[in-house]
Amino acid sequence: MIPSILPTYSRAPLSFETGAGSWLTATDGRRFLDLGAGIAVNALGHAHPALVEALTEQAGKIWHLSNLYDIPQQQRLADLLVEHTFADTCFFTNSGTEACELAVKMARRYHYAKGPDRPRILTFDGCFHGRSSAAIAASGAPKMVEGFGPLLPGFTRLPWGDHEALRAAAAEPDVGAILVEPVQGEGGIRPLPDACLKGLRDLCDEHGLLLILDEVQCGMGRTGRLFAHEWAGIAPDIMMIAKGIGGGFPLGAVVATEEAAAPMTAGTHGSTYGGNPLACAVGARVMEIVSDPAFLDEVNRKAGLLRQRLEGLVAAHPQVFEEVRGAGLMLGLKCRVPNAEVVKAGYDAEILTVAAADNVLRLLPPLTITDDEIAEATARLDRAAAALAGSAA
Repeated sequence: MIPSILPTYSRAPLSFETGAGSWLTATDGRRFLDLGAGIAVNALGHAHPALVEALTEQAGKIWHLSNLYDIPQQQRLADLLVEHTFADTCFFTNSGTEACELAVKMARRYHYAKGPDRPRILTFDGCFHGRSSAAIAASGAPKMVEGFGPLLPGFTRLPWGDHEALRAAAAEPDVGAILVEPVQGEGGIRPLPDACLKGLRDLCDEHGLLLILDEVQCGMGRTGRLFAHEWAGIAPDIMMIAKGIGGGFPLGAVVATEEAAAPMTAGTHGSTYGGNPLACAVGARVMEIVSDPAFLDEVNRKAGLLRQRLEGLVAAHPQVFEEVRGAGLMLGLKCRVPNAEVVKAGYDAEILTVAAADNVLRLLPPLTITDDEIAEATARLDRAAAALAGSAA
């Protein structure tokens, strides 16, 4: 008999009652150190006082209006995004998947309006852009698309790191955009080197393509800059944002240059809940905190500390871990044992992590994690690794 919740998730046998900062308390009273942060969503940790204040204050005023009317909270967040990014305009969604849908539409509409029509979009092995029809077609991975055909046409997936294939595909006349994550999350914490990101920008400029960046997981301060592409000194034409922007409240956005967005006129796109007052009140507070240079400096400092400790962990447990990879506080431990076993061992050590492709363990702590919590996290990971090594001996 099918359960009342559609069984599309393989859930851990854990249930949490309260959270504060980097900690979650389970219904049985155990306290877990959270290095998953809701898969990079709780950028400021659990129950951050400033976000609680913003949400409760707005909840006592207006929850929902629809985009039939001006929404001051939405305007405030839009102004902050334009102020702190390359973008001239933005559209608010409820999720990263919805942001992907709009980014695809925006790119195709741009070439439709400009002419000639160039609907095909280039993506890369290991990418993850959501689970909608467009997003799974962009990914093309068997586990994403099996049983969901026919797939939406207009995407070509290229091998990761194959520059010749990329250059040849970009020159084809029906290609209009390149869609890429500056740091692949689900794909195994694979950062795109700065030189490659610069090369993509140059290639797009050479062939008149739009560069679409998916910063849903790597954005909002996670790499130590507000957005990961800033490290390379380039700017995209269109960018997808979600996860950390709402600090735990469902919120996403597409930001773009005026040129890329201009063909998206009235009636070409919409959302019932996107940009609602509750989400935008919280999002504006997140932006105010995360865009502060002093806050980002702290993310960089703590990222260096965490990486140093993780390198020591790899050296101490070479039979369990192979290497550390990633950027900022978006780090991965490449495992020698199945990563699912490491995640499970972490439950026994009361620490939460997230599995990714390429047998990688994702570590996505709140950006507010403290030095003491970093020390405690590595100590708990050490216990988990020791238990795995002992059971294999």
